Amino acid sequence: MIYKLCKVHTYLTDKDIKKLENIANNLPLIADLLQADIFIDCMTKDPDAAIVVAEAKPCNFPSMYQQSVVGEFALRKNEPAVLRTLEIGMPTRDLRAITQENKSVKQNVVPIRNDLGDVIGVLIAEIDITKSINEKKNMEILSETAEKLTEALQTFSDTGNPIHYHITDGIIIFNSSGISTYANPVAKNLYRKLGYIDDLIGIHFNNLVLDGKRFSEIKSQNFISSSEVYISELTLKVKYAVMKQRNIEVVGVIMVIRDISDVKAKEKELILKSVAIKEIHHRVKNNLQTIASLLRLQSRRVDNETAKIAFNESISRILSIAVTHEILAQKGVDDVDIKTILSRIKNKVIDYSIPKNTRVRIEITGDNLNIDSDKASSIALVVNELIQNSLQYAFVGRNEGIIEVNIQKGSMYSNISIIDNGVGFDIKSTRPGSLGFNIVKSIVKDKLHGQINIQSNSKGTKVMFDFKN
Repeated sequence: MIYKLCKVHTYLTDKDIKKLENIANNLPLIADLLQADIFIDCMTKDPDAAIVVAEAKPCNFPSMYQQSVVGEFALRKNEPAVLRTLEIGMPTRDLRAITQENKSVKQNVVPIRNDLGDVIGVLIAEIDITKSINEKKNMEILSETAEKLTEALQTFSDTGNPIHYHITDGIIIFNSSGISTYANPVAKNLYRKLGYIDDLIGIHFNNLVLDGKRFSEIKSQNFISSSEVYISELTLKVKYAVMKQRNIEVVGVIMVIRDISDVKAKEKELILKSVAIKEIHHRVKNNLQTIASLLRLQSRRVDNETAKIAFNESISRILSIAVTHEILAQKGVDDVDIKTILSRIKNKVIDYSIPKNTRVRIEITGDNLNIDSDKASSIALVVNELIQNSLQYAFVGRNEGIIEVNIQKGSMYSNISIIDNGVGFDIKSTRPGSLGFNIVKSIVKDKLHGQINIQSNSKGTKVMFDFKN
């Protein structure tokens, strides 16, 4: 398991992996000695994530984990100690972390080095600190409940502690008869904006309610209810919670009012931007198709066969980018399904690039994967280039064949393979200076931050490249 995980997710050598395997054999002993969960993590291709490659639970001490976490990722935001030690090679002591099962622990982390002194992994011992922070968690939870919020407000009001100045929501408390007994400064300012002149204390619920609810209706509810109100130029979110004494008798109602006008304004702005972005993508797509049409007209006036090929290659590249903008113009969002894009490219290739009397079939298989528009355009260019390359060279002397484009979605990196059953070629004799090959290499390396791998023999060619999700 260690070897497989390291080969897929890391750049470690076989010798480094062997050293980790030897250390992993001793993890159960270490776990029993320290009475702690022990792990080995390694840095992945993502600079903000490590991967768990080995684990051991103590035999005579309860483990914090219900399931195995081997193969799971340790993210920087959850386990800073792990990433720190992996990067700088210094031990980290008693630093708090969040496990893959969302438990709070303290981690002691030490580096594992190879014979050259390079850090190849870390050894982690975890101690449960959930109990020690339960009190803090309970305070956070209780502060969000209606009954405890009421008690806190009343207590601090009696003692003169200005806690209400730190609450950003408007809060009004009504007694069992519906008369307001408390209003914090935020609520007072809010009602002042709505034209209220009198002090809010002593006013009946019916004169303060903003969403048409009745006090008897609120009192009869055993849960928190909420609604949105559009009043004046404000958008308000109003929540109600019933206060009960000994969980039986209703002693009052809390009304919490939040001004979400800015949030709603930003939502409207985003909608308008989305419409504008759709229009921009639509125009870009039209412009690209116009350029492709002009090039196609120009190519018909050229007699030189080499020039015609160059024109057709340029047209194909332009149309592959246009496909991405076409889909974005329809959706209005920045994320697109790469499988949909590649299917459109396939149709373009079938219409414009496959010679007549040639039965070459193109298949798009694998997973659906949403990616951003910039990455989608880059992938579209690469796949288009590789399909065109297969059509040009793979089926020389043949009039039929298959090109399969397979998408494999990974947890951190995904990959796309272009596979044909053509005549193959000698990789060593590939023209390194060809424009298409240079375009593919440059995009995969610089734009997609991935790697490309080519395999070829007499039964066909497979080109695979990966990219970060």
